[in-house]
Amino acid sequence: MHAMVIQHLPGKLMDGEILRRAIERIDELGRISDMPGELRRTFLSKANLAAGACVMKWMGGLGMEVAHDAGGTVRGILPGNGHTSRAIIIGSHLDTVIDAGKYDGALGIICALAALELLRKEGCKLDYPVHLLGFSDEEGVRFQSAYLGSAGVAGLLGPDLLAVRDEAGKTLAEVLLTEGWKAGAEVFSYDEFSSSGYLELHIEQGRVLEEAGEAIAIVSGIRGQARLRVTVEGLADHAGTTPMNLRRDALTGAAECVLMAEGLARESSALVATAGTFKVRPGASNVIPQLAEFTLDVRHMEDGFLNDSLERMRRNFTAICERRGLRLGWNPVQINHAVNCDERMIAELLDCAESVTGKRRLLGSGAGHDGVMMSKVMPVGMIFVRCRAGLSHHPDEHVEADDIGKGIEVMAEFLKRRNA
Repeated sequence: MHAMVIQHLPGKLMDGEILRRAIERIDELGRISDMPGELRRTFLSKANLAAGACVMKWMGGLGMEVAHDAGGTVRGILPGNGHTSRAIIIGSHLDTVIDAGKYDGALGIICALAALELLRKEGCKLDYPVHLLGFSDEEGVRFQSAYLGSAGVAGLLGPDLLAVRDEAGKTLAEVLLTEGWKAGAEVFSYDEFSSSGYLELHIEQGRVLEEAGEAIAIVSGIRGQARLRVTVEGLADHAGTTPMNLRRDALTGAAECVLMAEGLARESSALVATAGTFKVRPGASNVIPQLAEFTLDVRHMEDGFLNDSLERMRRNFTAICERRGLRLGWNPVQINHAVNCDERMIAELLDCAESVTGKRRLLGSGAGHDGVMMSKVMPVGMIFVRCRAGLSHHPDEHVEADDIGKGIEVMAEFLKRRNA
């Protein structure tokens, strides 16, 4: 972990008390982990629930009405002065990838709390309620299906999602019944009538801001994403006695499929494809693999291009398997269309960013975010904060204190201007 050194403080944060508290809270969440020696919090794990309870405590300290749902998402409500009942929703996620950095997800929740503290310190009372959500799952590590927390509050946990299985073979529906945070749980539900928009602050997870020497960008949209489980089935046989030309090796066939997907993605600067996990059975050094299973994550900003690329991959995978005497299983787990952020929120956020930093930077997101699910029921807007070397999903993930302060200020400015 890197020590946070505050070189200078944004003017609105005065003595830096709010910023220092935000940094301390990021560090505190970064110590809540299911795995000693690394940061790991997955859906409904002990650490994930502990992180949610910690955030609820901080929400309560700000005078928010706090609650959680059975899926582990936490919420704090700061009532407005009664002029309008339509809330602004702010949020990000509590969960992490395996061996994670401490800013991905957590930064958005902590900066939202700090922005509300800053407004209170300035004596600014909002006309409208603010709902702050800490989503239990965005990364999709346990079920290889992202956005379970935000899908839940948006009413999008349909039969397909509830049927996805974790490594132990448990479905999401079963886990919610047997492991869910049921004691005192409430049901969170949002639709197009219940709020005026969703706002999320997140690290950029790229190098654009660092190379431009800028701290803040406003997000124009989020790249479409498909997650699949691919299986290749062959025949287990003796590694020493089976001639190479007679083998039906599932692993080498799967490897050729993965390299084909990589080659297709390299043909387009905007298409990315990743095989993030691999399982091989029976898994003995002297046995030809009978089954190879891998996950495939494919993304592009245009839905049509993404769909065409997926179909091209499927056809090529099929041809590879037929040539090798293998059987292909092509199993989409989750497909999310590209999301355009709300034009009004983009314009407002650009004005706020300019008022804080003097710059107006618009940037697309290659990473997925909870805004993907929230966009299905309300307008969404996002703030990106620069991260060092663009490094994310890694323990060396790092954001400078000054940049955190600017993110807090931009968020506070947006909330304040919504009073007008």
